[in-house]
Amino acid sequence: MVHLDDIIALQQLDREGMLGHVAALSHQCRGAWALVRDLELPAHHRQADRVLIAGMGGSAIGGDLAAAVAADAGSLPIVVHRDYDLPAWVDGRTLVIGSSYSGETEETLAVFEAAHERGCPLVAVTTGGRLAQWAGRWQVPLVSFGYRSMPRAALGYLFLSLLGILRAVGAVGDLEGDLQEALSLLEGRGPELAPDSPQVQNPAKQLALALYGRVPIVVGVGPLAPVARRWKSQFNENSKGWACFEVLPEMDHNALAGLHFPAGAAGQFCVLFLEGQGLHRRNRLRLDFTQEILAGQGVPCRRVPVGGESKLAQVLLGVQLGDYVSCYLAALYQADPTPIADIVHLKQRMSAGA
Repeated sequence: MVHLDDIIALQQLDREGMLGHVAALSHQCRGAWALVRDLELPAHHRQADRVLIAGMGGSAIGGDLAAAVAADAGSLPIVVHRDYDLPAWVDGRTLVIGSSYSGETEETLAVFEAAHERGCPLVAVTTGGRLAQWAGRWQVPLVSFGYRSMPRAALGYLFLSLLGILRAVGAVGDLEGDLQEALSLLEGRGPELAPDSPQVQNPAKQLALALYGRVPIVVGVGPLAPVARRWKSQFNENSKGWACFEVLPEMDHNALAGLHFPAGAAGQFCVLFLEGQGLHRRNRLRLDFTQEILAGQGVPCRRVPVGGESKLAQVLLGVQLGDYVSCYLAALYQADPTPIADIVHLKQRMSAGA
């Protein structure tokens, strides 16, 4: 097994520099915010009474995070849509945002085209592809960026671009203070999580070691619920392993009953409770009781504190920590975190079968 303080070994495994992209999260956020800080949208867009964000994978999770940050504003309902068909309720007063890093995600393109035919106000977020071409042809507002990476590694751009669009239509208020808090904390904590930070004082390396050989189940509450989903997908794509996510309080109405079979399975998991400030007091109590019940059934559990006062800071700090953990877990499995061969193979099969 690779020693996580062996910088040379980490570099040899991380051949395409995924850890560098994780470290660049605050840089990405600054770049994205510069693109959208002064974004102005047509009156038709500002009159929308709901928002649908169309995306898949790394291009969709930014929508989940943006919706979580915007939840308290309450001015517009926000739905993240991961499929081909445009829901029947979408009409000319629904702002549809197409989010696709490549601009070629087939599900997102199908929704975007259908929304155009339905007369919806549209915005595109992408680096190029057909999505950018259609935005130009249809005179649709376009947020374009040039950061080169795997889609999941460009989360700072995808997330902050969507937040800027939501701000431009009044779905969220002024985020400058929250963003400055988040960036300050990201840049202050980054060195503690980085590869050259020794394992004895690096919480990301310690968590990776605790997860080695186990299936992570990541539990989120409130704004950290989509962060739990991000951790799950990063464990899948970066660490090349099985993972699950759950959300409290919903978890206590179903998953908590499934601890008994198959016999002996409990010890194969490790449940991570992401814990931030501002929890509803009943959810905090649920978190305590849920951990107690799981531990009583022999399920290893860990509380993972996530810093920050604002929702935006908590979300970004949680994402950064999980991304580092997934890369270190990949190293323990001696896997390069960047390639996703099985997903690429499936896309090729889908393309050939079109």
